[in-house]
Amino acid sequence: MKTYRSFLQLVWDAVKGKEQDYTTLGIKQGIVLLAIPMILEMLMESMFAVVDIFFVGRLGANALATVGLTESILMIIYAVGMGISIAATAMISRRFGEKNYQEAGTVNFQLLVTGAFLALLMGGLATYFARDILMLMGASAEVIETGLTYTRIIFAGNLAIIMLFLINGAFRGAGLPHLAMRALWIANGANIVLDPLLIFGVGNIAGLGLEGAAWATTAGRSIGVLYQLYHLFNGKHLLKITRQNVVINLAVIWRILKVSSGGVGQYLIDSASWIFLTRLIAEFGSNALAGYTIAFRLIVFTLLPAWGLSSAAATLVGQNLGAQKAKRAELAVWLTARYNVIFMAAATAVFLLFGDKLSALFSNDPEVIRISSQALAIITLGYIFFGLGMVMVQAFNGAGDTRTPALINIGVLWVIEIPLAYFLAITMELNATGIFVAIAFCHSFHALVSWWLFRKGTWKTTKI
Repeated sequence: MKTYRSFLQLVWDAVKGKEQDYTTLGIKQGIVLLAIPMILEMLMESMFAVVDIFFVGRLGANALATVGLTESILMIIYAVGMGISIAATAMISRRFGEKNYQEAGTVNFQLLVTGAFLALLMGGLATYFARDILMLMGASAEVIETGLTYTRIIFAGNLAIIMLFLINGAFRGAGLPHLAMRALWIANGANIVLDPLLIFGVGNIAGLGLEGAAWATTAGRSIGVLYQLYHLFNGKHLLKITRQNVVINLAVIWRILKVSSGGVGQYLIDSASWIFLTRLIAEFGSNALAGYTIAFRLIVFTLLPAWGLSSAAATLVGQNLGAQKAKRAELAVWLTARYNVIFMAAATAVFLLFGDKLSALFSNDPEVIRISSQALAIITLGYIFFGLGMVMVQAFNGAGDTRTPALINIGVLWVIEIPLAYFLAITMELNATGIFVAIAFCHSFHALVSWWLFRKGTWKTTKI
């Protein structure tokens, strides 16, 4: 009973938030304090994905297809945001382990400058070429007519996406995951409220349809970024931006680009793989694409919390390497991996038992439901391996070794997954089923390769 109360108190402390020294705190206690807000943060991101598709699903298969195609291209923007976020977590956690808080503030400001520049550049290009991008992805004329404005609004609002990612990465690296959690809850909470109002309207005010979903998403994320900036500049935390930090430092920007290049590469490679798979799915019609989109959102609902748990390993690795405690960093990774595998095993059971019922919540079309539930049943067979692989990748990233996961992605996702998916789907005529099999096999193999390389221990010598 006493242990149970102690655990509940620890969970409450994690949600409430308090700055800790994760180089001296008990490892299990540190994992809980970091992981709980990170999991809750990712749960809200998962909820956003599911709620968004729930409302958009009421607008028909073309609207769902538009969201699926746009989301696949957004993965490139997400890749840049996640890559810079990895650099933020690695560099700031290392500086916090060294107790060099002034340098952490300098790194943080350069992150904002770098992220803003890249976001504006990508957003401008993507918005201008939105129609061409949808055509390239295989969208039908009806899908383009339905969703072009939606796609343009989402692309134009990508500054909020990038900032939300990278500032939360900084918060996590500093051991302030509760601020990252609150930022995402505020952002996605606003989106959930705005979605039905802007899509369907309220009272005598007509809704905007699919465009309303885009405005709700952009507005919600922008509100979350304002919350983040307030906490960076209010001076109440060890991670803060002061006047001394507000100077462009090209040397620091170069270090950021060097560390983040591997992170961006990881997600660009991953995103390119998913874009290819989405394009391949589109060959089998709007129903297949809609079913795949629903399944993907449901999978994200469990993958993101697992990613949140994995992120605890990145912070613990970074801070403990900064404090010259490599053995402690390694132990934290193995403990985190154990917890993540247990979580993913439970998620597998849920999808195998209730995949068809969950899919039916988002569509009334029997064919869409069949494809979605089949995707869930096949892909989640590799979930236990996914749980292990996530932690290994986050451990590399937390150490600043972003190159190793990028090389694994090239070898597994491009050299193996893309050809295998094409072979099974087209050559063997398994259609969408072949794609789902390729995803399950390749991501499981990815996890085993990551585990083998982590055991070699070269990540412990990375300098950033």
